[in-house]
Amino acid sequence: MKKYLIVLAVSVLIAGYAAFVRGKVFAQQAPKQSSAEFTSDGKLKLPVGFRKWVFVGAPLTPNALNGGAANFPEFHHVYVEAKNLDAYMKTGTFPEGTVFVKELTRVLNPTFPDGSRTEPSGRGFFNGELNGIDETVKDSKRFAKTNGWGFFTFGHHPMPYAETAAESPVSECAWCHIANVAKTDMTWVQFYPILRDKVK
Repeated sequence: MKKYLIVLAVSVLIAGYAAFVRGKVFAQQAPKQSSAEFTSDGKLKLPVGFRKWVFVGAPLTPNALNGGAANFPEFHHVYVEAKNLDAYMKTGTFPEGTVFVKELTRVLNPTFPDGSRTEPSGRGFFNGELNGIDETVKDSKRFAKTNGWGFFTFGHHPMPYAETAAESPVSECAWCHIANVAKTDMTWVQFYPILRDKVK
């Protein structure tokens, strides 16, 4: 009987250890729901690796075409992770945890009054220096007051950017999305062909 109990105890220990190892390996392999990382005080960490995501478009509203005072006088290079783009293409909405990163670049040294310049390819607008990072994160619980999306900026200026960012006030970003694109999951799909074609 004693021998049986020892064998049983050893078996239980082995099974428990195996379950622990499997759980640890699974936890290491399981993909994170979101690439957004927050500090303990709720600030968003500067995104990394986003240039390997899917590039969806680059709207431009230069100062020279907006009375010298455009809200965003730069190219907006917008990126989203492939898994979240795939989900949107299937459902028409972005899943919880979706992140959009908008990297800003200034217009390259304008030489004409409209902000354009001439290059070998012709007269137009060309990317200049990097000039900021904005990020939006979908989290319906955390950002319930702004239709489930949080808006952050790490600086509208040349690098380096802030390492963390607090959520932007509603009056800076969210209000415009709520007023204009609430029906398309708070996203300017009309500016991005990949997304726009989905909602036709």
